[in-house]
Amino acid sequence: MIGSLTAAYQRGMRVLGRLSMYRLVLFALAVLAVIAFALSFAGLVLPTPGALVATAAVLVVVGSAVDAIAHHVIGTPWRVESTLITSGILLFVVRPGLDVPTLAGAAIAAAAAALSKYLIVWRGRHILNPAAVGAAVATLSTLGGSAWWVGTPALFAPLALLALLVLWRTEKLRVVALFLAVAVVFGTTRAIVQLFAAGASTPLETLLQGVIVQSPYLFLGAFMLSEPLTLPPRRRQQYLVAVVVGLLAGWPIPLGIVTLGQERALLIGNLVAFAFAARGAVRLTLARRRALTPTVQELSFTAMRPVAFEPGQYLELDVPHRRPDARGTRREFSVSSAPEELPTIRIAFREGRAETLSSYKRALAEAAEGDVLAVTGVWGDFVLPRSTDAPVLMVAAGIGVTPFVSQLRHLQLAGERRDIVLVLVASSAAELPYRAELEDTGVRTVVCTPDEPAALPAHWSWWGGGRLTADGLGEAVPDLATRRAYVSGPPALIADLAPALARARSLTTDAFAGY
Repeated sequence: MIGSLTAAYQRGMRVLGRLSMYRLVLFALAVLAVIAFALSFAGLVLPTPGALVATAAVLVVVGSAVDAIAHHVIGTPWRVESTLITSGILLFVVRPGLDVPTLAGAAIAAAAAALSKYLIVWRGRHILNPAAVGAAVATLSTLGGSAWWVGTPALFAPLALLALLVLWRTEKLRVVALFLAVAVVFGTTRAIVQLFAAGASTPLETLLQGVIVQSPYLFLGAFMLSEPLTLPPRRRQQYLVAVVVGLLAGWPIPLGIVTLGQERALLIGNLVAFAFAARGAVRLTLARRRALTPTVQELSFTAMRPVAFEPGQYLELDVPHRRPDARGTRREFSVSSAPEELPTIRIAFREGRAETLSSYKRALAEAAEGDVLAVTGVWGDFVLPRSTDAPVLMVAAGIGVTPFVSQLRHLQLAGERRDIVLVLVASSAAELPYRAELEDTGVRTVVCTPDEPAALPAHWSWWGGGRLTADGLGEAVPDLATRRAYVSGPPALIADLAPALARARSLTTDAFAGY
């Protein structure tokens, strides 16, 4: 059962990976806006068609103007996609209308959201969710303010579907599910307490339906809480933030004339997340480029300030360029260097055929030594177990080996020994990246390539020329059931090996799509 679910999940990731998560969020918001506009003609949502169009126009125009001016002042490229995402979120949060005060409130929200990206920052990274800042400022201004009209029964079904796609792509399903559970429990409990105090009663199923379907919890979780830039790097930290935001969203705390609910609950969660990790943009100077295989390039950078990461984690590298395609200007890369090698940070990427290259890869391929690029953050839980006695299986396809290179290099430099078996899958013997570095670690390695690699060391073996299957993995690693499995590679590979991997003591995946 677990193997089947893992396979289905990874095949879905393979499809969704064709779009960057930013482009997918923008697409989802646009679809939801079109649906809301259609429903507004039947009076099934709060805004009228005219109010919806007018509010959207104000949010986009004001947000774009502030963003464009700010980027011009600081001398960085304007990311239209980011502006539209913020405007799209605010469209479902602020009070829509056609009167001047309400539209002024929307303008205030858009301006505050845009300005927060440049004023409420730490080392180049914004601390608070921009849309939440905009909604909170608009509320405090008494002009317009937040309404969270997205919480309406008519929008729930399409919102749930779009939220699933977004959370699937961003791999935040469990985090947001925890948030929703906490928010619904506390929201329902609060409603019961209020009904009891008023001497009234409502059937529990009716109460739950109202809390789930007519609340903005799902939108808040899927499109705002899940934003990577305002979440801490580790999963357990993200769970804590989800609980805090869920509690405050479900049971708002009154403080005089101000009530901490929804967007303000998220802002407090952002502060909790910031306290966990002193996150900030890290600028990297490209120091060297080298070919690892005929199709894989390694980039070596020098960090311009200290950066903390654990072996196996990934960074998000921003490469601004003109006319980016659907995959955007940011991409995630596992770090292949060890923390002991700082300030050097290495990543690797596959070049591919020129006609199929994304605009991002073209820009990255054209980067020259001395160019400065920005890392927007370091994340990930693809780290080895704390117990050094736990046997480990590493399965990597192509450049999926990069997090393992970091981990094995770290163990080597730290003088730490572990029972590890590494399985390498590649399209040919020539396409085995980091072969020399991996041989030097002394880890027992099984190679799966169509052609047998030459001069294999004693601790390496060639599995054979066929495609690695679940049965084949079981044969190559007979004691798989005793090992903690770590798999890094395309979702299709993980899906194919899922039946065998389900027999391992535990399974941790690091799938990458859209590369």
